[in-house]
Amino acid sequence: MDREILHERMKTIYRLLCDEHYVPMKAKEIAAVLNIPKQQRGELQEVLAALLAEGKIEVSERGSYAKASTQSLVGVFTAHPRGFGFVTVEGEESDIFIPGSQVNGAFHKDTVQVSVRGEEGHGRRREGAVTRIVARGVSHIVCTYERHKTFGFAIPDDPRFGRDIFIPQERSRGAVDGHKVVVELTSFGDAGRKPEGKVVEILGHVNDPGVDILSVVRAYELPEQFPEKVQNQAERVSRPVSDADRADRKDLRGWQTVTIDGEDAKDLDDAVTLTREGDRYRLGVHIADVTNYVQERSALDAEALRRGTSVYLADRVIPMLPHVLSNGICSLNAGEDRLALSCIMTIDDKGEVVDHEIAETVICVDRRMSYSSVKKILEDHDEEECRRYEEFVPLFERMQKLAAILRKRRMRRGSIDFDFPETKICLDKEGHPVRLEPSEHNVATRIIEDFMLAANETVAQDCFWQELPFVYRTHDTPDPEKIKKLGIFVNHFGYSIHAGQEEIHPKELQKLLQRIKGQPEEALIARLVLRSMKQARYGTAGTGHFGLATPYYCHFTSPIRRYPDLQIHRIIKDNLRGRMHDERRAHYEKILPEVARQASERERVADEAEREVCKLKKAEYMEAHIGETYEGVISGVTEWGFYVELPNTVEGLVHVTTLAGDFFLYREETCELVGERTGVSYQLGQPVRVTVAGADRLLRTVDFVVAEDAP
Repeated sequence: MDREILHERMKTIYRLLCDEHYVPMKAKEIAAVLNIPKQQRGELQEVLAALLAEGKIEVSERGSYAKASTQSLVGVFTAHPRGFGFVTVEGEESDIFIPGSQVNGAFHKDTVQVSVRGEEGHGRRREGAVTRIVARGVSHIVCTYERHKTFGFAIPDDPRFGRDIFIPQERSRGAVDGHKVVVELTSFGDAGRKPEGKVVEILGHVNDPGVDILSVVRAYELPEQFPEKVQNQAERVSRPVSDADRADRKDLRGWQTVTIDGEDAKDLDDAVTLTREGDRYRLGVHIADVTNYVQERSALDAEALRRGTSVYLADRVIPMLPHVLSNGICSLNAGEDRLALSCIMTIDDKGEVVDHEIAETVICVDRRMSYSSVKKILEDHDEEECRRYEEFVPLFERMQKLAAILRKRRMRRGSIDFDFPETKICLDKEGHPVRLEPSEHNVATRIIEDFMLAANETVAQDCFWQELPFVYRTHDTPDPEKIKKLGIFVNHFGYSIHAGQEEIHPKELQKLLQRIKGQPEEALIARLVLRSMKQARYGTAGTGHFGLATPYYCHFTSPIRRYPDLQIHRIIKDNLRGRMHDERRAHYEKILPEVARQASERERVADEAEREVCKLKKAEYMEAHIGETYEGVISGVTEWGFYVELPNTVEGLVHVTTLAGDFFLYREETCELVGERTGVSYQLGQPVRVTVAGADRLLRTVDFVVAEDAP
C-alpha cells in the first residue's frame, strides 16, 4: 500500500476509534462502518497493524480494537536468563525495559505489545509491561534431553528461553539422557504449567563430535543443504568461460594479476592489479562476475537472498551459493579465465582517485598468494620467499606504498581504524579445540583491506552521482548520550574528546584511538569506542559511513558471500549495458528496500551464530585448563563482578562473591569495584592474575578467581 494512502487511512480509523460511540470494535465492524469491501480487508489489517505498532490503539484478547489507554508500542522481546527482558521497537533508538513481573508469558523473540510506563531521560530508561503477545517468535528450540520413567524434559540451550519443556514419552522419538534435540513447541504454558513440546529431530549425543556446532546451526535456523532445484541449476550454469562469454568484455588477461587471501580460502572473489604510470598509480580491483551465473528471479537468486550471507563457523562454512559456483567457476582461480566486474582507478600520490572506470572484464590470475607469503616478502624480507615469487616482488612493493598512501588519506579525513585481533580456533579431528590463536592484521591484510575500501567507495560515489537505485552500506552518527558517557569514562584515564551539541566528528574518536596506542588501556577503550557507535547496515539512501568518514560507501567486493554485492553488480551491469530505463529503475526502487532489510537481518543472524560458536569453543578449550593461572586485563566491570580478557582472547568472569577479605561496591561513574574497608579497587584496563575456576559449554561462559599470588 502506498505510504500516503496508508497514512490517510490510519488517520481515518484512528478518529473512528477515538469516538466513544463506536469503541471497542472488531475488524469486521470497522470494515462495516467505513464500508470497506471484502477484497480490501487485507489492507485494513495492514492499517490496524501500523496503528498498533505506533501505540495509538490497542487490541483486547478477543480481538476488539480501541484507542490506547496508555502509550502502547509493538516490538520484539529479548529475554534475559534472570527473568526480565527488553522490547526493541523498529525505528526507535532505545529499547524498553520489562521487569520479570511484567513479562506476562512472553518468550524470547516474541513480537509483543507493551504499555510504556515511564519516559527516558536523566539516566533513566523507559519501562513497560507486556500487554499482549502479537506473534510467537520461535516454534522450534534446540535443547538437551533429560529422560524420566514415563516422560522427559528438554532444557533449552539458550538460557533466555528460561523454562524446561515437558515432553510426553510418546513424543520423545526415543531420545535418551544427553541427546541434543530439536523440540517443536505445542504449548507455551502459563504461570502454573510448563511449556510442552515434541522432539522432531535428534542431533546426536552432547559428546558426539560436531554436535555442539550443529546445535548452533539449528538454533539459528541456518540452512545447511541447498534445495535440489538450486543445486541442479548451479551445476547447469557452472560451465567453462566461452568465447561468447568473453565477447564485448574488456580483456585484461595480459595484466599482471594476483589474488591475496588466507591459506584456507577457497572462494576467491577479488583479484588486484597495480602499475605505476608516470606520477600516478593504476589500481585494478577485479571482482568475480557472479551475476553472470546467478540470474535475477532464478532459484539460485531466491536462495541467495534468503541466506543473505555466508556463515563461517569453526568447523564448517555455510555458503550463500553452492560450492560448484563459490569454489568453482565464480572463484578467481589462478591460471583460469574468469569473468569479472572491474573497478580500475587512477590514483595520485596523495591517495586521491582522480579518474576511474567500471567495466565488465575477463581476467586470468597469474598467481594465488597468501597473506603469510606476502608478509614474509614485505615485512620479514624472507630470502627464500622472495626468490620463489621474484617476478611479483616489485608488484607487492608498489602495493605496499600505495596502500600506505590510501591509509594516510583516510586517516586525514578521520576514518576510525579498529585493530582488534580475531580468534582463530584450531580444532583436532574430533572437533575439539587444541589452540586459540589471535590473528593480528599484517601488511598483506592491510593492503587488501585498503584496496577494497577504495573500490567500494569509488563505486558508491559513481552510482550516487548517477542517481542510480542502489544498496549502500551506511553507518549513522553515534547517539550523543553514548558519546557523553564515553567522554566521562575516558576522562578517568586522562583523555578527552570534544563533541558538539548534536554530533561528534569521527576524527575525534580517531585521535583518541591514536593517543591510547600501546597503552595498557588501549584494548579496553577501543572496545568502549566501538560499543558507543551504531551498527552499520544496508540501506537505499546514501547517508554516509561515520566510521570510515566518507559520504559514499557500499559493499561491492564480495558477491560470492554477500547478497548486497551481488545486487549491486546487477545494477551496475544494467547501467553499463544501457538498460537502466524508467521501468527498470522502478523495479529496483520497489525491491531494494526489502533486499537491504533482509541482508541486514541475515548479517546479524550470521554474526550472532559465529559469536556463539566462538564462545562455545573457547569455553570447551578452557575446560582443559581449569586450575591454571594467567595474566589478563579487566575488560568489563559490573555490580556482580568483573570480566577479564586473556592474551588468547578468552574472556571470563570473576564473580564479586569470590573476592575475599572485603565487601566490594560497584561505582558506576568510575566503572570500578571498590573494597568498602580496604579501598582495594578493580577497574577497567587493570592488569590482573587470574586462575581458571570453571567453564560451561552450555552457557558459553568461563569463570575466573583472582590468583592467590596476585597483589
